[in-house]
Amino acid sequence: MRVFLTGATGFIGSRIVPELLAAGHRVLGLTRSDGGAKFLAEAGAEVHRGALEDLGSIRAGAADADAVIHTAFDHDFENFAANCEKDQRVIAALGSVLKGSDRPLLITSGTGMGDAGDGHPASEDVYNPHQPNPRVLSEVAAQALLEDGVNISVVRLPQVHDRAKQGLISPYIDISREKGSVAYVAEGSNRWPAAHVLDVARLYALALDHCEAGARYHAVAEEGITARAIAEVVAARLGLPVISLSPGEAADYFGWFAMFASLDMPAASTQTRAQLGWHPNGPALLDDLRNMDPAALAER
Repeated sequence: MRVFLTGATGFIGSRIVPELLAAGHRVLGLTRSDGGAKFLAEAGAEVHRGALEDLGSIRAGAADADAVIHTAFDHDFENFAANCEKDQRVIAALGSVLKGSDRPLLITSGTGMGDAGDGHPASEDVYNPHQPNPRVLSEVAAQALLEDGVNISVVRLPQVHDRAKQGLISPYIDISREKGSVAYVAEGSNRWPAAHVLDVARLYALALDHCEAGARYHAVAEEGITARAIAEVVAARLGLPVISLSPGEAADYFGWFAMFASLDMPAASTQTRAQLGWHPNGPALLDDLRNMDPAALAER
């Protein structure tokens, strides 16, 4: 298949490109920059110039493809709600082109969308359009397209990591360096799920081949690592003290990150592993944090 891939030069998308090529697909990668175009060409992919803000370019890329994988997202978390609304518009634009065909559309969301609020790990069979996390808009858009006959499925992401990046933990490291301490909230018992970026890339390729309309997949290798365990490893790498904050202190210390700092969001991937035969085997999150590249520890 000729696959239109948004986010093709990003942290995850750049790893999906070789997975798709190795599986015999052709890749049409979205990029807005000359550097991105050079990367894609050297990787053996085709180049499609465009941007998330240019919905015409998004529709044009999808129109020329047999399938679409959408991984691009604006990770400016200080404007998280607005960027979730933008993602909703992009998904709708992609679906408008694919409607009336069986061409698959695979979009991206977060594992928190599978949280039923009952204390159990988030699961693939939970869909709650009233979820307070703004990222639910991506899945609201997907559900609307599914009901309109589009062959759409969802990959939900945890904290995706390697030794250079670790999802939300990367800005957490920056905040810790700025504050001169590494903090967790209360006892730090809240948990975050995780998976290595190469395992995640492989899951996208498997999900595309599976092509089950309405399916939701969890790219989860580890169900939940506590905030305190993360803080202790980060503190050791930065040479900073670990502190515990009360919930009332968190907003002042963390700023925009406070909305994430105390979330307890474990997630399971039992159904995903059974359906796709996905067996993650990459390094654990804490191991990648212990072995962070020096550049990831330097001031950015």
